[in-house]
Order: sequence, then C-alpha cells, then structure tokens
Amino acid sequence: MRDETELLRLRLHRAIFLRRLPVWGALLVPLLLALWLLPAARLFVLAGLLLAALWVVFDAQRWRQRVHAEWTSWLNAAVPALEDSADLLAMDAISAIGRLQQQRLLARLHAVLGVADYAAIARSRVRWPVLPLLALVLWLMIGGVVQSRQSSASMPSLAQRSARVAGGGEAYLRVVPPAYTGSKPFETVARDVQIPQYSEVYWCLKDAGSVLPVVELGDGSVLQLGAECIRRRVDESLFWRLRQPGATRYTIRVIPDQAPEVTIAEPTELIHVLARDARSVQIAVSAKDDYAISRASLHMTLARGSGENIRFSDREVPLPQSANPKERSWKKQWNLGELGMEPGDELYFFVRASDNAPDHPHTTQSPTYTLRLPAPEAESLEATALPSLAKPETLRSQRQIIIDTEQLLADMQAQTSMPPATVRSRSEAIASDQAKLRLRYGQFLGEESSLFGDEHESEHGHEGGTPAAGFGRDSSMLKEFGHAHDQEDNATIFDPKTKAILKRALAAMWDAEKSLRAITPKTALVPEYKALEAIKELQAAERVYLHRTAFVPPALKEEKRMSGDIVGVLGYKRAQGAASVSVPAEVRELVQALAQDGALPALWSKAAREAISQRITDPEQKLAAQRAVQDVQDGCMPCRGELRAWLRGTLSEAPVLLQSRSVSDTAFRRAWNGKEPVQ
Repeated sequence: MRDETELLRLRLHRAIFLRRLPVWGALLVPLLLALWLLPAARLFVLAGLLLAALWVVFDAQRWRQRVHAEWTSWLNAAVPALEDSADLLAMDAISAIGRLQQQRLLARLHAVLGVADYAAIARSRVRWPVLPLLALVLWLMIGGVVQSRQSSASMPSLAQRSARVAGGGEAYLRVVPPAYTGSKPFETVARDVQIPQYSEVYWCLKDAGSVLPVVELGDGSVLQLGAECIRRRVDESLFWRLRQPGATRYTIRVIPDQAPEVTIAEPTELIHVLARDARSVQIAVSAKDDYAISRASLHMTLARGSGENIRFSDREVPLPQSANPKERSWKKQWNLGELGMEPGDELYFFVRASDNAPDHPHTTQSPTYTLRLPAPEAESLEATALPSLAKPETLRSQRQIIIDTEQLLADMQAQTSMPPATVRSRSEAIASDQAKLRLRYGQFLGEESSLFGDEHESEHGHEGGTPAAGFGRDSSMLKEFGHAHDQEDNATIFDPKTKAILKRALAAMWDAEKSLRAITPKTALVPEYKALEAIKELQAAERVYLHRTAFVPPALKEEKRMSGDIVGVLGYKRAQGAASVSVPAEVRELVQALAQDGALPALWSKAAREAISQRITDPEQKLAAQRAVQDVQDGCMPCRGELRAWLRGTLSEAPVLLQSRSVSDTAFRRAWNGKEPVQ
C-alpha cells in the first residue's frame, strides 16, 4: 500500500518538474549563450550564471517540499469523486477497514487520473515567475554594455586604423623611458599613450611603401619618416598625426617626475620645548618619491650661548636605506648627550631628500624644527630680547619681587603679632618695586614712564616749571623737544606676537601691584608668577635661526687692482629699464583677424604657438590650444573662435613702468634757474 502511495506522489512530482523545467531553461540557456557571445563580459556573465544556478537549485527544493506537504489537497481539488478523502492515503492504516478504504481510493484514482490529469494539476499549481525573468533581462543588458565598452577599448579604433599611410605602410611608436624610472621600453600601435617624463619616443614606419609619410607635432615641428626611426626626447605632453587626409591625432601625455615628499612625524611642533629634566628626545622622519630616493639626510645645527656670544655647530646624518628604494624612514630615540645638547641650547634640524634623476634631480627640504632645552632658572633683564636701557640700581627683577612677597607671607605666618604698620610698609615697598618694573617694560609699548625722574615732578612738572637737569633726566628733554611716533597699540619696534606677550606681562604686573597696595600679598603671588612666565617667554625668543646664504663675492683681478684701468667697469648709475611689451604685436593682430572671416596674417601659426607655449602652463589647456591652432590651419572656420579665446586668455595688461628723467645739473643750469648768481 505504501509503494502505491509513493508512486502516486512521484507521478505528481514529475508533472510539477516538467512544468517548471521551461522556466529553468529560460534562465540558464540565455546566460550560456551570453557566455559564448560576450567574451569581454565573461566574468560578469559567469557571476550571473552562478546566481541563476543557485536559484534553480533552491526552486527545485522548494517545489519538492511543497509537493510532499500539499499533494493530498491538490488531489482532492482535482478529483471530486474522492470526496475530500485523499488525506487517508497519507496515513498509516492500522485497522482492516482503514486498509480497505485506502485500496478503494487508490483504485478510484487509477481509474480516473491519467497523464493529462497530472499535467492539468501541474498547470493549475505552477505559474511562470516574473521577477527572475526581469532580473535576467536586466543582467543581460548590463552585460551588453560591459561588452561594448570593453570591445571599444580593446579593438583597434578609427584612430588606430587611420595610422596607415596612404601610399602603404603603417606608423607605430617605440618608447624608451629613462633608466632611473625602472620602466621597460615598449612598442605600440598608433594610440594615446602615457609615458614618463624625459622618455625617448621613436616614430617608426612598418611595411613602407612608395610614399614616405610626414608626422606633424602639436608644437608645429615636422618629422619625416623613412627607413630609420625618428627619435625625440619628450619632456611635456604633445600630440601628433600623419600629414594626410582623414588623419587622426594621437596624444602623448607625459607623467611628470615628482619631487620627493619629506615628512617629520615627531616632534609635531615647529618649536618643541623639552622638559628641564629631559634626557632624550624622539625624532621620526620619512621621505618618499615616485621612483627612488638617491640621497636623504638629517641636517642638525646646535646653537649655544646668548647675546652676541652664540656659537653654531653643524652636523649631517644620512637616513638609512630601506628595502623599498622609493621610501626612507627613520625613527630614533636620541640621547641629548649624543646630540651634544646642554641646558640652554637649541637644536635646529631639517630633512633634505633628492631623487635619482641624473639630469634633472629634484631636491625637497622640510621646514626647520627647533628643539629647545630650557636653561636653569635664572632671570636677568640684561639677557632679554628687549633693547637695553640704562636702569637705576634700585630696579629689582620680577623674581626678586616674588622672593620678597613670599618672605613677607612667611614672616606674617611666623609672627602673627606683626604690627599692621610694618606689614603695610613692606607690602607698599614691594608694590613700588613692581610699579618701577612695570613702567620699564611699559616703555617698550609706548607708555609714559617716570622711572628716570622723580614721579612727583613728572606728574606736576608743568605746574612748577622746567625740572632741573641732571643724571637720568634725558627723558624730560626728549619729551620736551622730541616727537613721539610710536603709540601703545601701534609701536613698530616689535612684532605683534612680542607685543602681545608684553601686554600680558604688564597686565599681570598691574594685578600684582593692586593686590600689594591693598595689603593682600597672598593674592599677588599668582599674577607675579604670570608676569615671570611672560618674561621667560620673551627671553626664549632671543635666539633666531636663519639658514646660511650661499653668496660668494666675485673674485677680484689682481692685475687690475691699483692700476687705474676702468675699461669694462660698470658705472655706479643704473641704466634706465625699457618698457616691456606684454602683448606682442603679432598676437594682437592675430586676435583681431580671428574675429573676422578674412585671411590671417603671415606666419600667424608660429606667433600663436609661441604665445601658447610661453603663457599657458597647464598641460591639458596647452594641448587644447595647440589643437585649435591645427584645426584653424586645416581650414575650420568655427574653430577660429576657440583659438581666439585661448589667445585672449594669454593677454595681460602692460605693467606700469616708472622712469626718472635724466637731468644734468651744471653750473649754467643752476644759474638759469636762479639757484646761484652768475660770476
């Protein structure tokens, strides 16, 4: 009984499979044909074929499970004589009545169902899928687009077919890149190519006929092809074509040799201040080039001393080579003793790298970085970056003011019964020292100062008459007879950064002075330390590093010294410069002629190419302008507007040239002008 039920189910499954088979064929067969018809898109079609095969396997398994689960309901719907009793066939009959009932149902099905009935059940249950077929069509369309693009890129184009010479033969190129680039020479048919800069390009003729062709280059030069190849070194992009009807241009784009790239990863600041107790510093540098690095070195300059007693020592350390010749990197933890640095020293370093181009080497130098090791804490106004002025002996430094304030606080804490008058007198004395120091620094910003005279006389001097002259009274004389140009916010003696530091120091001194005069010395310590930090920052800016110049004065000829021979010696007066012509007359006439339909001036193409070569720097724009020149030469009237636009872009206004008139100042002229009487 079980075998007959399985046979019934297999027949129904076979009918479903035959119904579904055209769908699977409609998906797989077109992809198999596309695999043969679209060789350029073979990978794309293979991906689609794999996806379609996976979907077919999934669809077959899905219908197998569905037939196993729903075949009884399909039979009940297709055979009304079963009276919805087909579910009994899927059960295991235990009793004799159940087995009898199953036999009667099977006999009835064998009598009713035939091959056509199974096919009818399959048709009613299986529908043609829409989404897989739409996906197939879309996939084939994309494959066709890929095929067309690949074919257009791989098959010989019209430009390549037009490289054939009218009299027989075909032109081709042989490119020999420079040896330092590491690129291999190659030969190619006439097409657009990209080559390294300074490559040697050979124009050759294969299967030469009776007529030898002529090659026209974009810069106007002409090459006559023959049995031997014509060589030319190419250092900028150009295009060429054969001089024959229907010839097409081919572009040779030059890949410029780039200069090395130098990077300093550590330290990250241009001025790196080390800790006072630092024992080492890490320096990480690297250099990269498009071909190879031939030389890379770390240049270090150690500065020691202050004021006019500064000594410099130079040192050059080559960067180690790496496995990749295009890169060099070095990261090292330097010991300060190895660098020769001591407290108060500064180390300036930069990296210089050169590539391996033998004839036109490129050299790149990084910015100069500074490593600064602070000196032991000591402060003296004489060592600052400010101009030195004669100062009284009573002028105290900021550090001494801080020491006096801290001593006052310690005495107040140790002697709680200190008289208020003593505290006031000591606090006001420190405030007076702070005021004198503030006035000294304020002079550098244009503030008025009574430091070199009596403060009372400075405030009320106009009421009591002119103050008596004496030592340190020069400021009153300058104030009376001088004319001050610098103001507080417009002093030109310092740069803006230095003035900002000075203002910060003065503001802190003001706050400290106010707290001291208010008999609160504890609150004066914070602004006093702020003023000290600003003064230290000014001291650190004293040393300035500049690269050495490479100026070498010309040698004197010993045989002419003390001889009085002035032949060939230049005069001390400068010759008047002639006004430069910014727009050549030929280019101006050509621009005007291109606006009309008449004949162009003689040798116009030479003038246009010279203007384009000298005044257009962008390679692509230069190629486009040269194409416009060649199109106008071929008789293209609409192309005149394009060429005129390129030439107008090269024009610039003539610069204003100031010239002095040469006037001879003679005795006659002075007498004529009435400057002196006639003798």
